[in-house]
Amino acid sequence: MTDRRELGRFLRARREALRPADVGLVPGGRRRTPGLRREEVAMLANISTDYYERLEQARGVNPSEALTGSLARALRLSTDERDHLYAVAGYQPPQHRSADGYADPGLMHIVDALTETPAQIVDELGTVIVQNTAAVALLGPLANRPGREGNGAWLWFTHPQGRRLYPQEDHEVLGRVIVADLRAAVFRHGPHPAGEQLVNDLLERSEEFSEIWELGEVATVRSARKTLLHPHVGRLDLQCDVVLSPSTGNRLFLYRPQPGTDAAERLEFLRVLGHQTFTT
Repeated sequence: MTDRRELGRFLRARREALRPADVGLVPGGRRRTPGLRREEVAMLANISTDYYERLEQARGVNPSEALTGSLARALRLSTDERDHLYAVAGYQPPQHRSADGYADPGLMHIVDALTETPAQIVDELGTVIVQNTAAVALLGPLANRPGREGNGAWLWFTHPQGRRLYPQEDHEVLGRVIVADLRAAVFRHGPHPAGEQLVNDLLERSEEFSEIWELGEVATVRSARKTLLHPHVGRLDLQCDVVLSPSTGNRLFLYRPQPGTDAAERLEFLRVLGHQTFTT
């Protein structure tokens, strides 16, 4: 059961301990109270301000497990703090490498600091947890999607229209890279129920996935060169760098222009256009 009093007290304490700069927000003038405003936490957790206020005030609402993960991410909680939040919300603290929507606070700090370099955080199974504005403009809005709609493997094999961002000649190799990375994640730390369920569902949904899965290839995605065909700025030759959080399994993907190409100018033009112009 939810311990509403401790939940509210803990949320309030963590909110008041944060500064706007800690979460990538502009202070916006003088503040009468320390820390973040309630509406700022609500925005970061993708919930209404009224709902968040009722949580802090212990007024009869119980957050779902998914929302608990969103709150942990919004408040930049450490893994110990995250586990406490889950416990007082009435849930078993997740395994450190579970797909619960939690983002490593160190990686979040990097994303908050980046304004011009596309960056996003994905969990061990390849689900996008957080994107900065530049990443949304480059790749489309992938974070905070319902169900598996933000998972790279699921999108690649069940929504093939999304492959239009990549040259046709790269599709086979990219599909094999995705499957090899997923296999590594599912079996790296023993039983992984969420990963096993994802694989089983993909085996049922996609003949292409099934064929690649039978190859038995395993390799964790690391830095690699990528070519994207963006609908607004054209061809982009990029280097995708990967930063791993050993404690959570989260990975930070950074997309920087390849030297000797015009990708830097095209990324700047894309930044000026803004992410609102991206058509999913």
